[in-house]
Amino acid sequence: MEADAILTILLLAVLLPANLIAFTLFSMDRRHARMGLRRLSERSLLLWALAGGTPGAFLGRHVFRHKTRKQPFTALLWLIAVVQAMMIAISAMI
Repeated sequence: MEADAILTILLLAVLLPANLIAFTLFSMDRRHARMGLRRLSERSLLLWALAGGTPGAFLGRHVFRHKTRKQPFTALLWLIAVVQAMMIAISAMI
């Protein structure tokens, strides 16, 4: 198996669960907010985005209409996305 194929499989093995978890956490936090239960910390949500779950986090924000106007959370999520995009672009050039 080629090194590129192995790297792709490893990335998917890490990124797919991170995105599913980020999406699920947005769902849980939204449900907890509506029910008046203890909420998940914004730090937890942002850490899962940082761990590679940024697409799942953005999808969760959209689907559940959750944390869409909350600052500085929104700015930090966008910062994470931009930094990750820059890292991908730089790695593609190497």
